Amino acid sequence: MATFVLVHGAWHGAWCWSRVEPVLRRAGHEVHTITLTGLGDRYHLRGACKSLDTHITDVAAVLEWRDLTDVVLVGHSYGGMVITGVAEQAAERIGRLIYLDAFVPEDGKCLFDYIPPDFMPILEQALVDGPSRDGNSAPDPSAFGVLDPADATWVRDHIVPQPDNTFDMPLNLPDHLAASLPRSFVYCDDPAMGPFGQFSERYQTECTWRHHVLHTGHDAMVSDPEGVVRILLEDADIR
Repeated sequence: MATFVLVHGAWHGAWCWSRVEPVLRRAGHEVHTITLTGLGDRYHLRGACKSLDTHITDVAAVLEWRDLTDVVLVGHSYGGMVITGVAEQAAERIGRLIYLDAFVPEDGKCLFDYIPPDFMPILEQALVDGPSRDGNSAPDPSAFGVLDPADATWVRDHIVPQPDNTFDMPLNLPDHLAASLPRSFVYCDDPAMGPFGQFSERYQTECTWRHHVLHTGHDAMVSDPEGVVRILLEDADIR
């Protein structure tokens, strides 16, 4: 059986895996979902998040304190920044990295370095249209490809503003240990979200990567949990 650690993306929380986690558990696997500091049910700790480093520490601490090994570490969207940083600190505990429509950063790059100029107005409009708390906004669920009305209501009720200083902090990857691990990229193409096609194009032809396409929106764990589970089990080498 496999050990999965699931890391959500920006504005989300561990709640977003609630359609994936129980399926993996029923199949007999160990599953850990982590809410990053200042998000989801830890929104009250917003002030404790100093930067992307805080979120990397959140996940690395779970691997260490729960003594997890041979982990299938999954990062969705912004979570790709996080799991890459975790691999730099704890590569010996990781069996595979899976980037679910996620950023795959290089040394010295921050998330904003991968945002195409034509996508920024879309994101800014989504922030205007989306829910707000404490004077800060989160994107409208449609920005995540969540189009079903019931799903959109659920996501809108749960997303919160992203802590500051998480998108503009460059990752320090002197050894780039993520590149030494087995890696997978999952591209969600219906509708495709602007920043992630660049990674799909790069890794679909690289023999060191496994590449998958899900014909669903960016929040695949919401809109296509069955497809996400299938890929996670396949890439954990479980049939």
